[in-house]
Amino acid sequence: MSKKIAFKTLGCRLNLFETDSIASEFSKNNYQIVDFSDKADIYVINTCTVTSMSDQKSRRVINQAARRKKDGITIVTGCMATNYKEKLQDNENIDYVVDNDHKTSVVSIAEAHFNGEIVNDEQFQRDLFKYEPAKDTFHTRSFIKIQDGCDNFCTFCIIPKVRGRASSRPVEDVLNNIRKVVEYGYKEVIITGVNIGRYNHEGTNFEGLIEKMIEIPGDFRIRISSIEPDGYSESFFRLFKHAKLAPHMHICLQSGSEEILLKMRRMYTAKLFKEMALKLDEMYPGFSLTTDVIVGFPGETEEHFQETVEMAKSIGFGHIHTFKYSVRKGTRAERLPDHLDEREKTRRGEIIRVLSDETRLNHRKSFIGRTQRVLVQIILENGYARGFGEHYIPVIIEKQNLDTNKFYDVDIVAINENDEPTLIGKIRN
Repeated sequence: MSKKIAFKTLGCRLNLFETDSIASEFSKNNYQIVDFSDKADIYVINTCTVTSMSDQKSRRVINQAARRKKDGITIVTGCMATNYKEKLQDNENIDYVVDNDHKTSVVSIAEAHFNGEIVNDEQFQRDLFKYEPAKDTFHTRSFIKIQDGCDNFCTFCIIPKVRGRASSRPVEDVLNNIRKVVEYGYKEVIITGVNIGRYNHEGTNFEGLIEKMIEIPGDFRIRISSIEPDGYSESFFRLFKHAKLAPHMHICLQSGSEEILLKMRRMYTAKLFKEMALKLDEMYPGFSLTTDVIVGFPGETEEHFQETVEMAKSIGFGHIHTFKYSVRKGTRAERLPDHLDEREKTRRGEIIRVLSDETRLNHRKSFIGRTQRVLVQIILENGYARGFGEHYIPVIIEKQNLDTNKFYDVDIVAINENDEPTLIGKIRN
């Protein structure tokens, strides 16, 4: 009887890519993948540590696995496993702790365990890119890792500690990964990494890599995930004219205050960010731009915060992911003066969340009367289909008997104004 394995992924799309690849490898080795809430022989938890809340979620999931595993094993990997490796190794609920550098060894560690061998992750070679293209994943889209690590060292960020310095995957490995998942039948690939805009391998930069990607034949589209605002030129923006490249980016703002951006050690100005956003909207009306904002950074006054509010209003983001500043041990921001209390951070976070709801609704309403190329992801109980258009906005198609993982041209006729405003569309005649 094949062994059962369950996965839980916390945090970013990079973690999702890595979990998908690991799970696919287990599947090739005849392991049965089950839901994390089910009984399993192996529980693999891919953790996040970007905030204190991330740590709490990771600990909670580890405890859940401990209550279910009986004679099974728990393998904890990811950023929290890297940041608190020694501490987690002392946790009796965890059998193996695997850091990010050795995450590709998870399958080998599990196999060795059930063969009666005693191993640890450091016995295996460090390899950030030894991930096979995932055929069987937890998603209808395929995540493609092009890069890892970061050299920016923002004062609030622990990622360079847990992911290391910036490193880029070889160009042909990236392109072959895309070709393979397209061959598997995936219709959308999402480009991910820690700081993908800084991709550079043997003279090919991020723009050059995207140019090579869109030349790959096949009926699929490419979506750029979270990216830093590194001052992209119009030549990069022109790539969005290509049908394969989705008109959507998640570009991290963090603050609309020039002073706070300097304290954060961000590599851009609020002025540059705004100019870039307005240029995208000028070139591609309705371009979907989402972002991250940190509220309550040390020294952030009410005036600084209002600068962020005004920036968000002027740009009209499709969505704003809001984070309360969280102290990360060992970062420069930890040592900054004038830390804000939690109540004030919560108040500011709520203001941004309300504003995000407003701008998101207005942005999505602007698509009524337009056409979206929707990739169907699921079939609803009423038989209608749900998926995402090229602008990364959810769409319900009012027609039954449609197929998942297939593109449809859809005329947007209305919007469902619930907690997650969803466009309503009809198949274009």
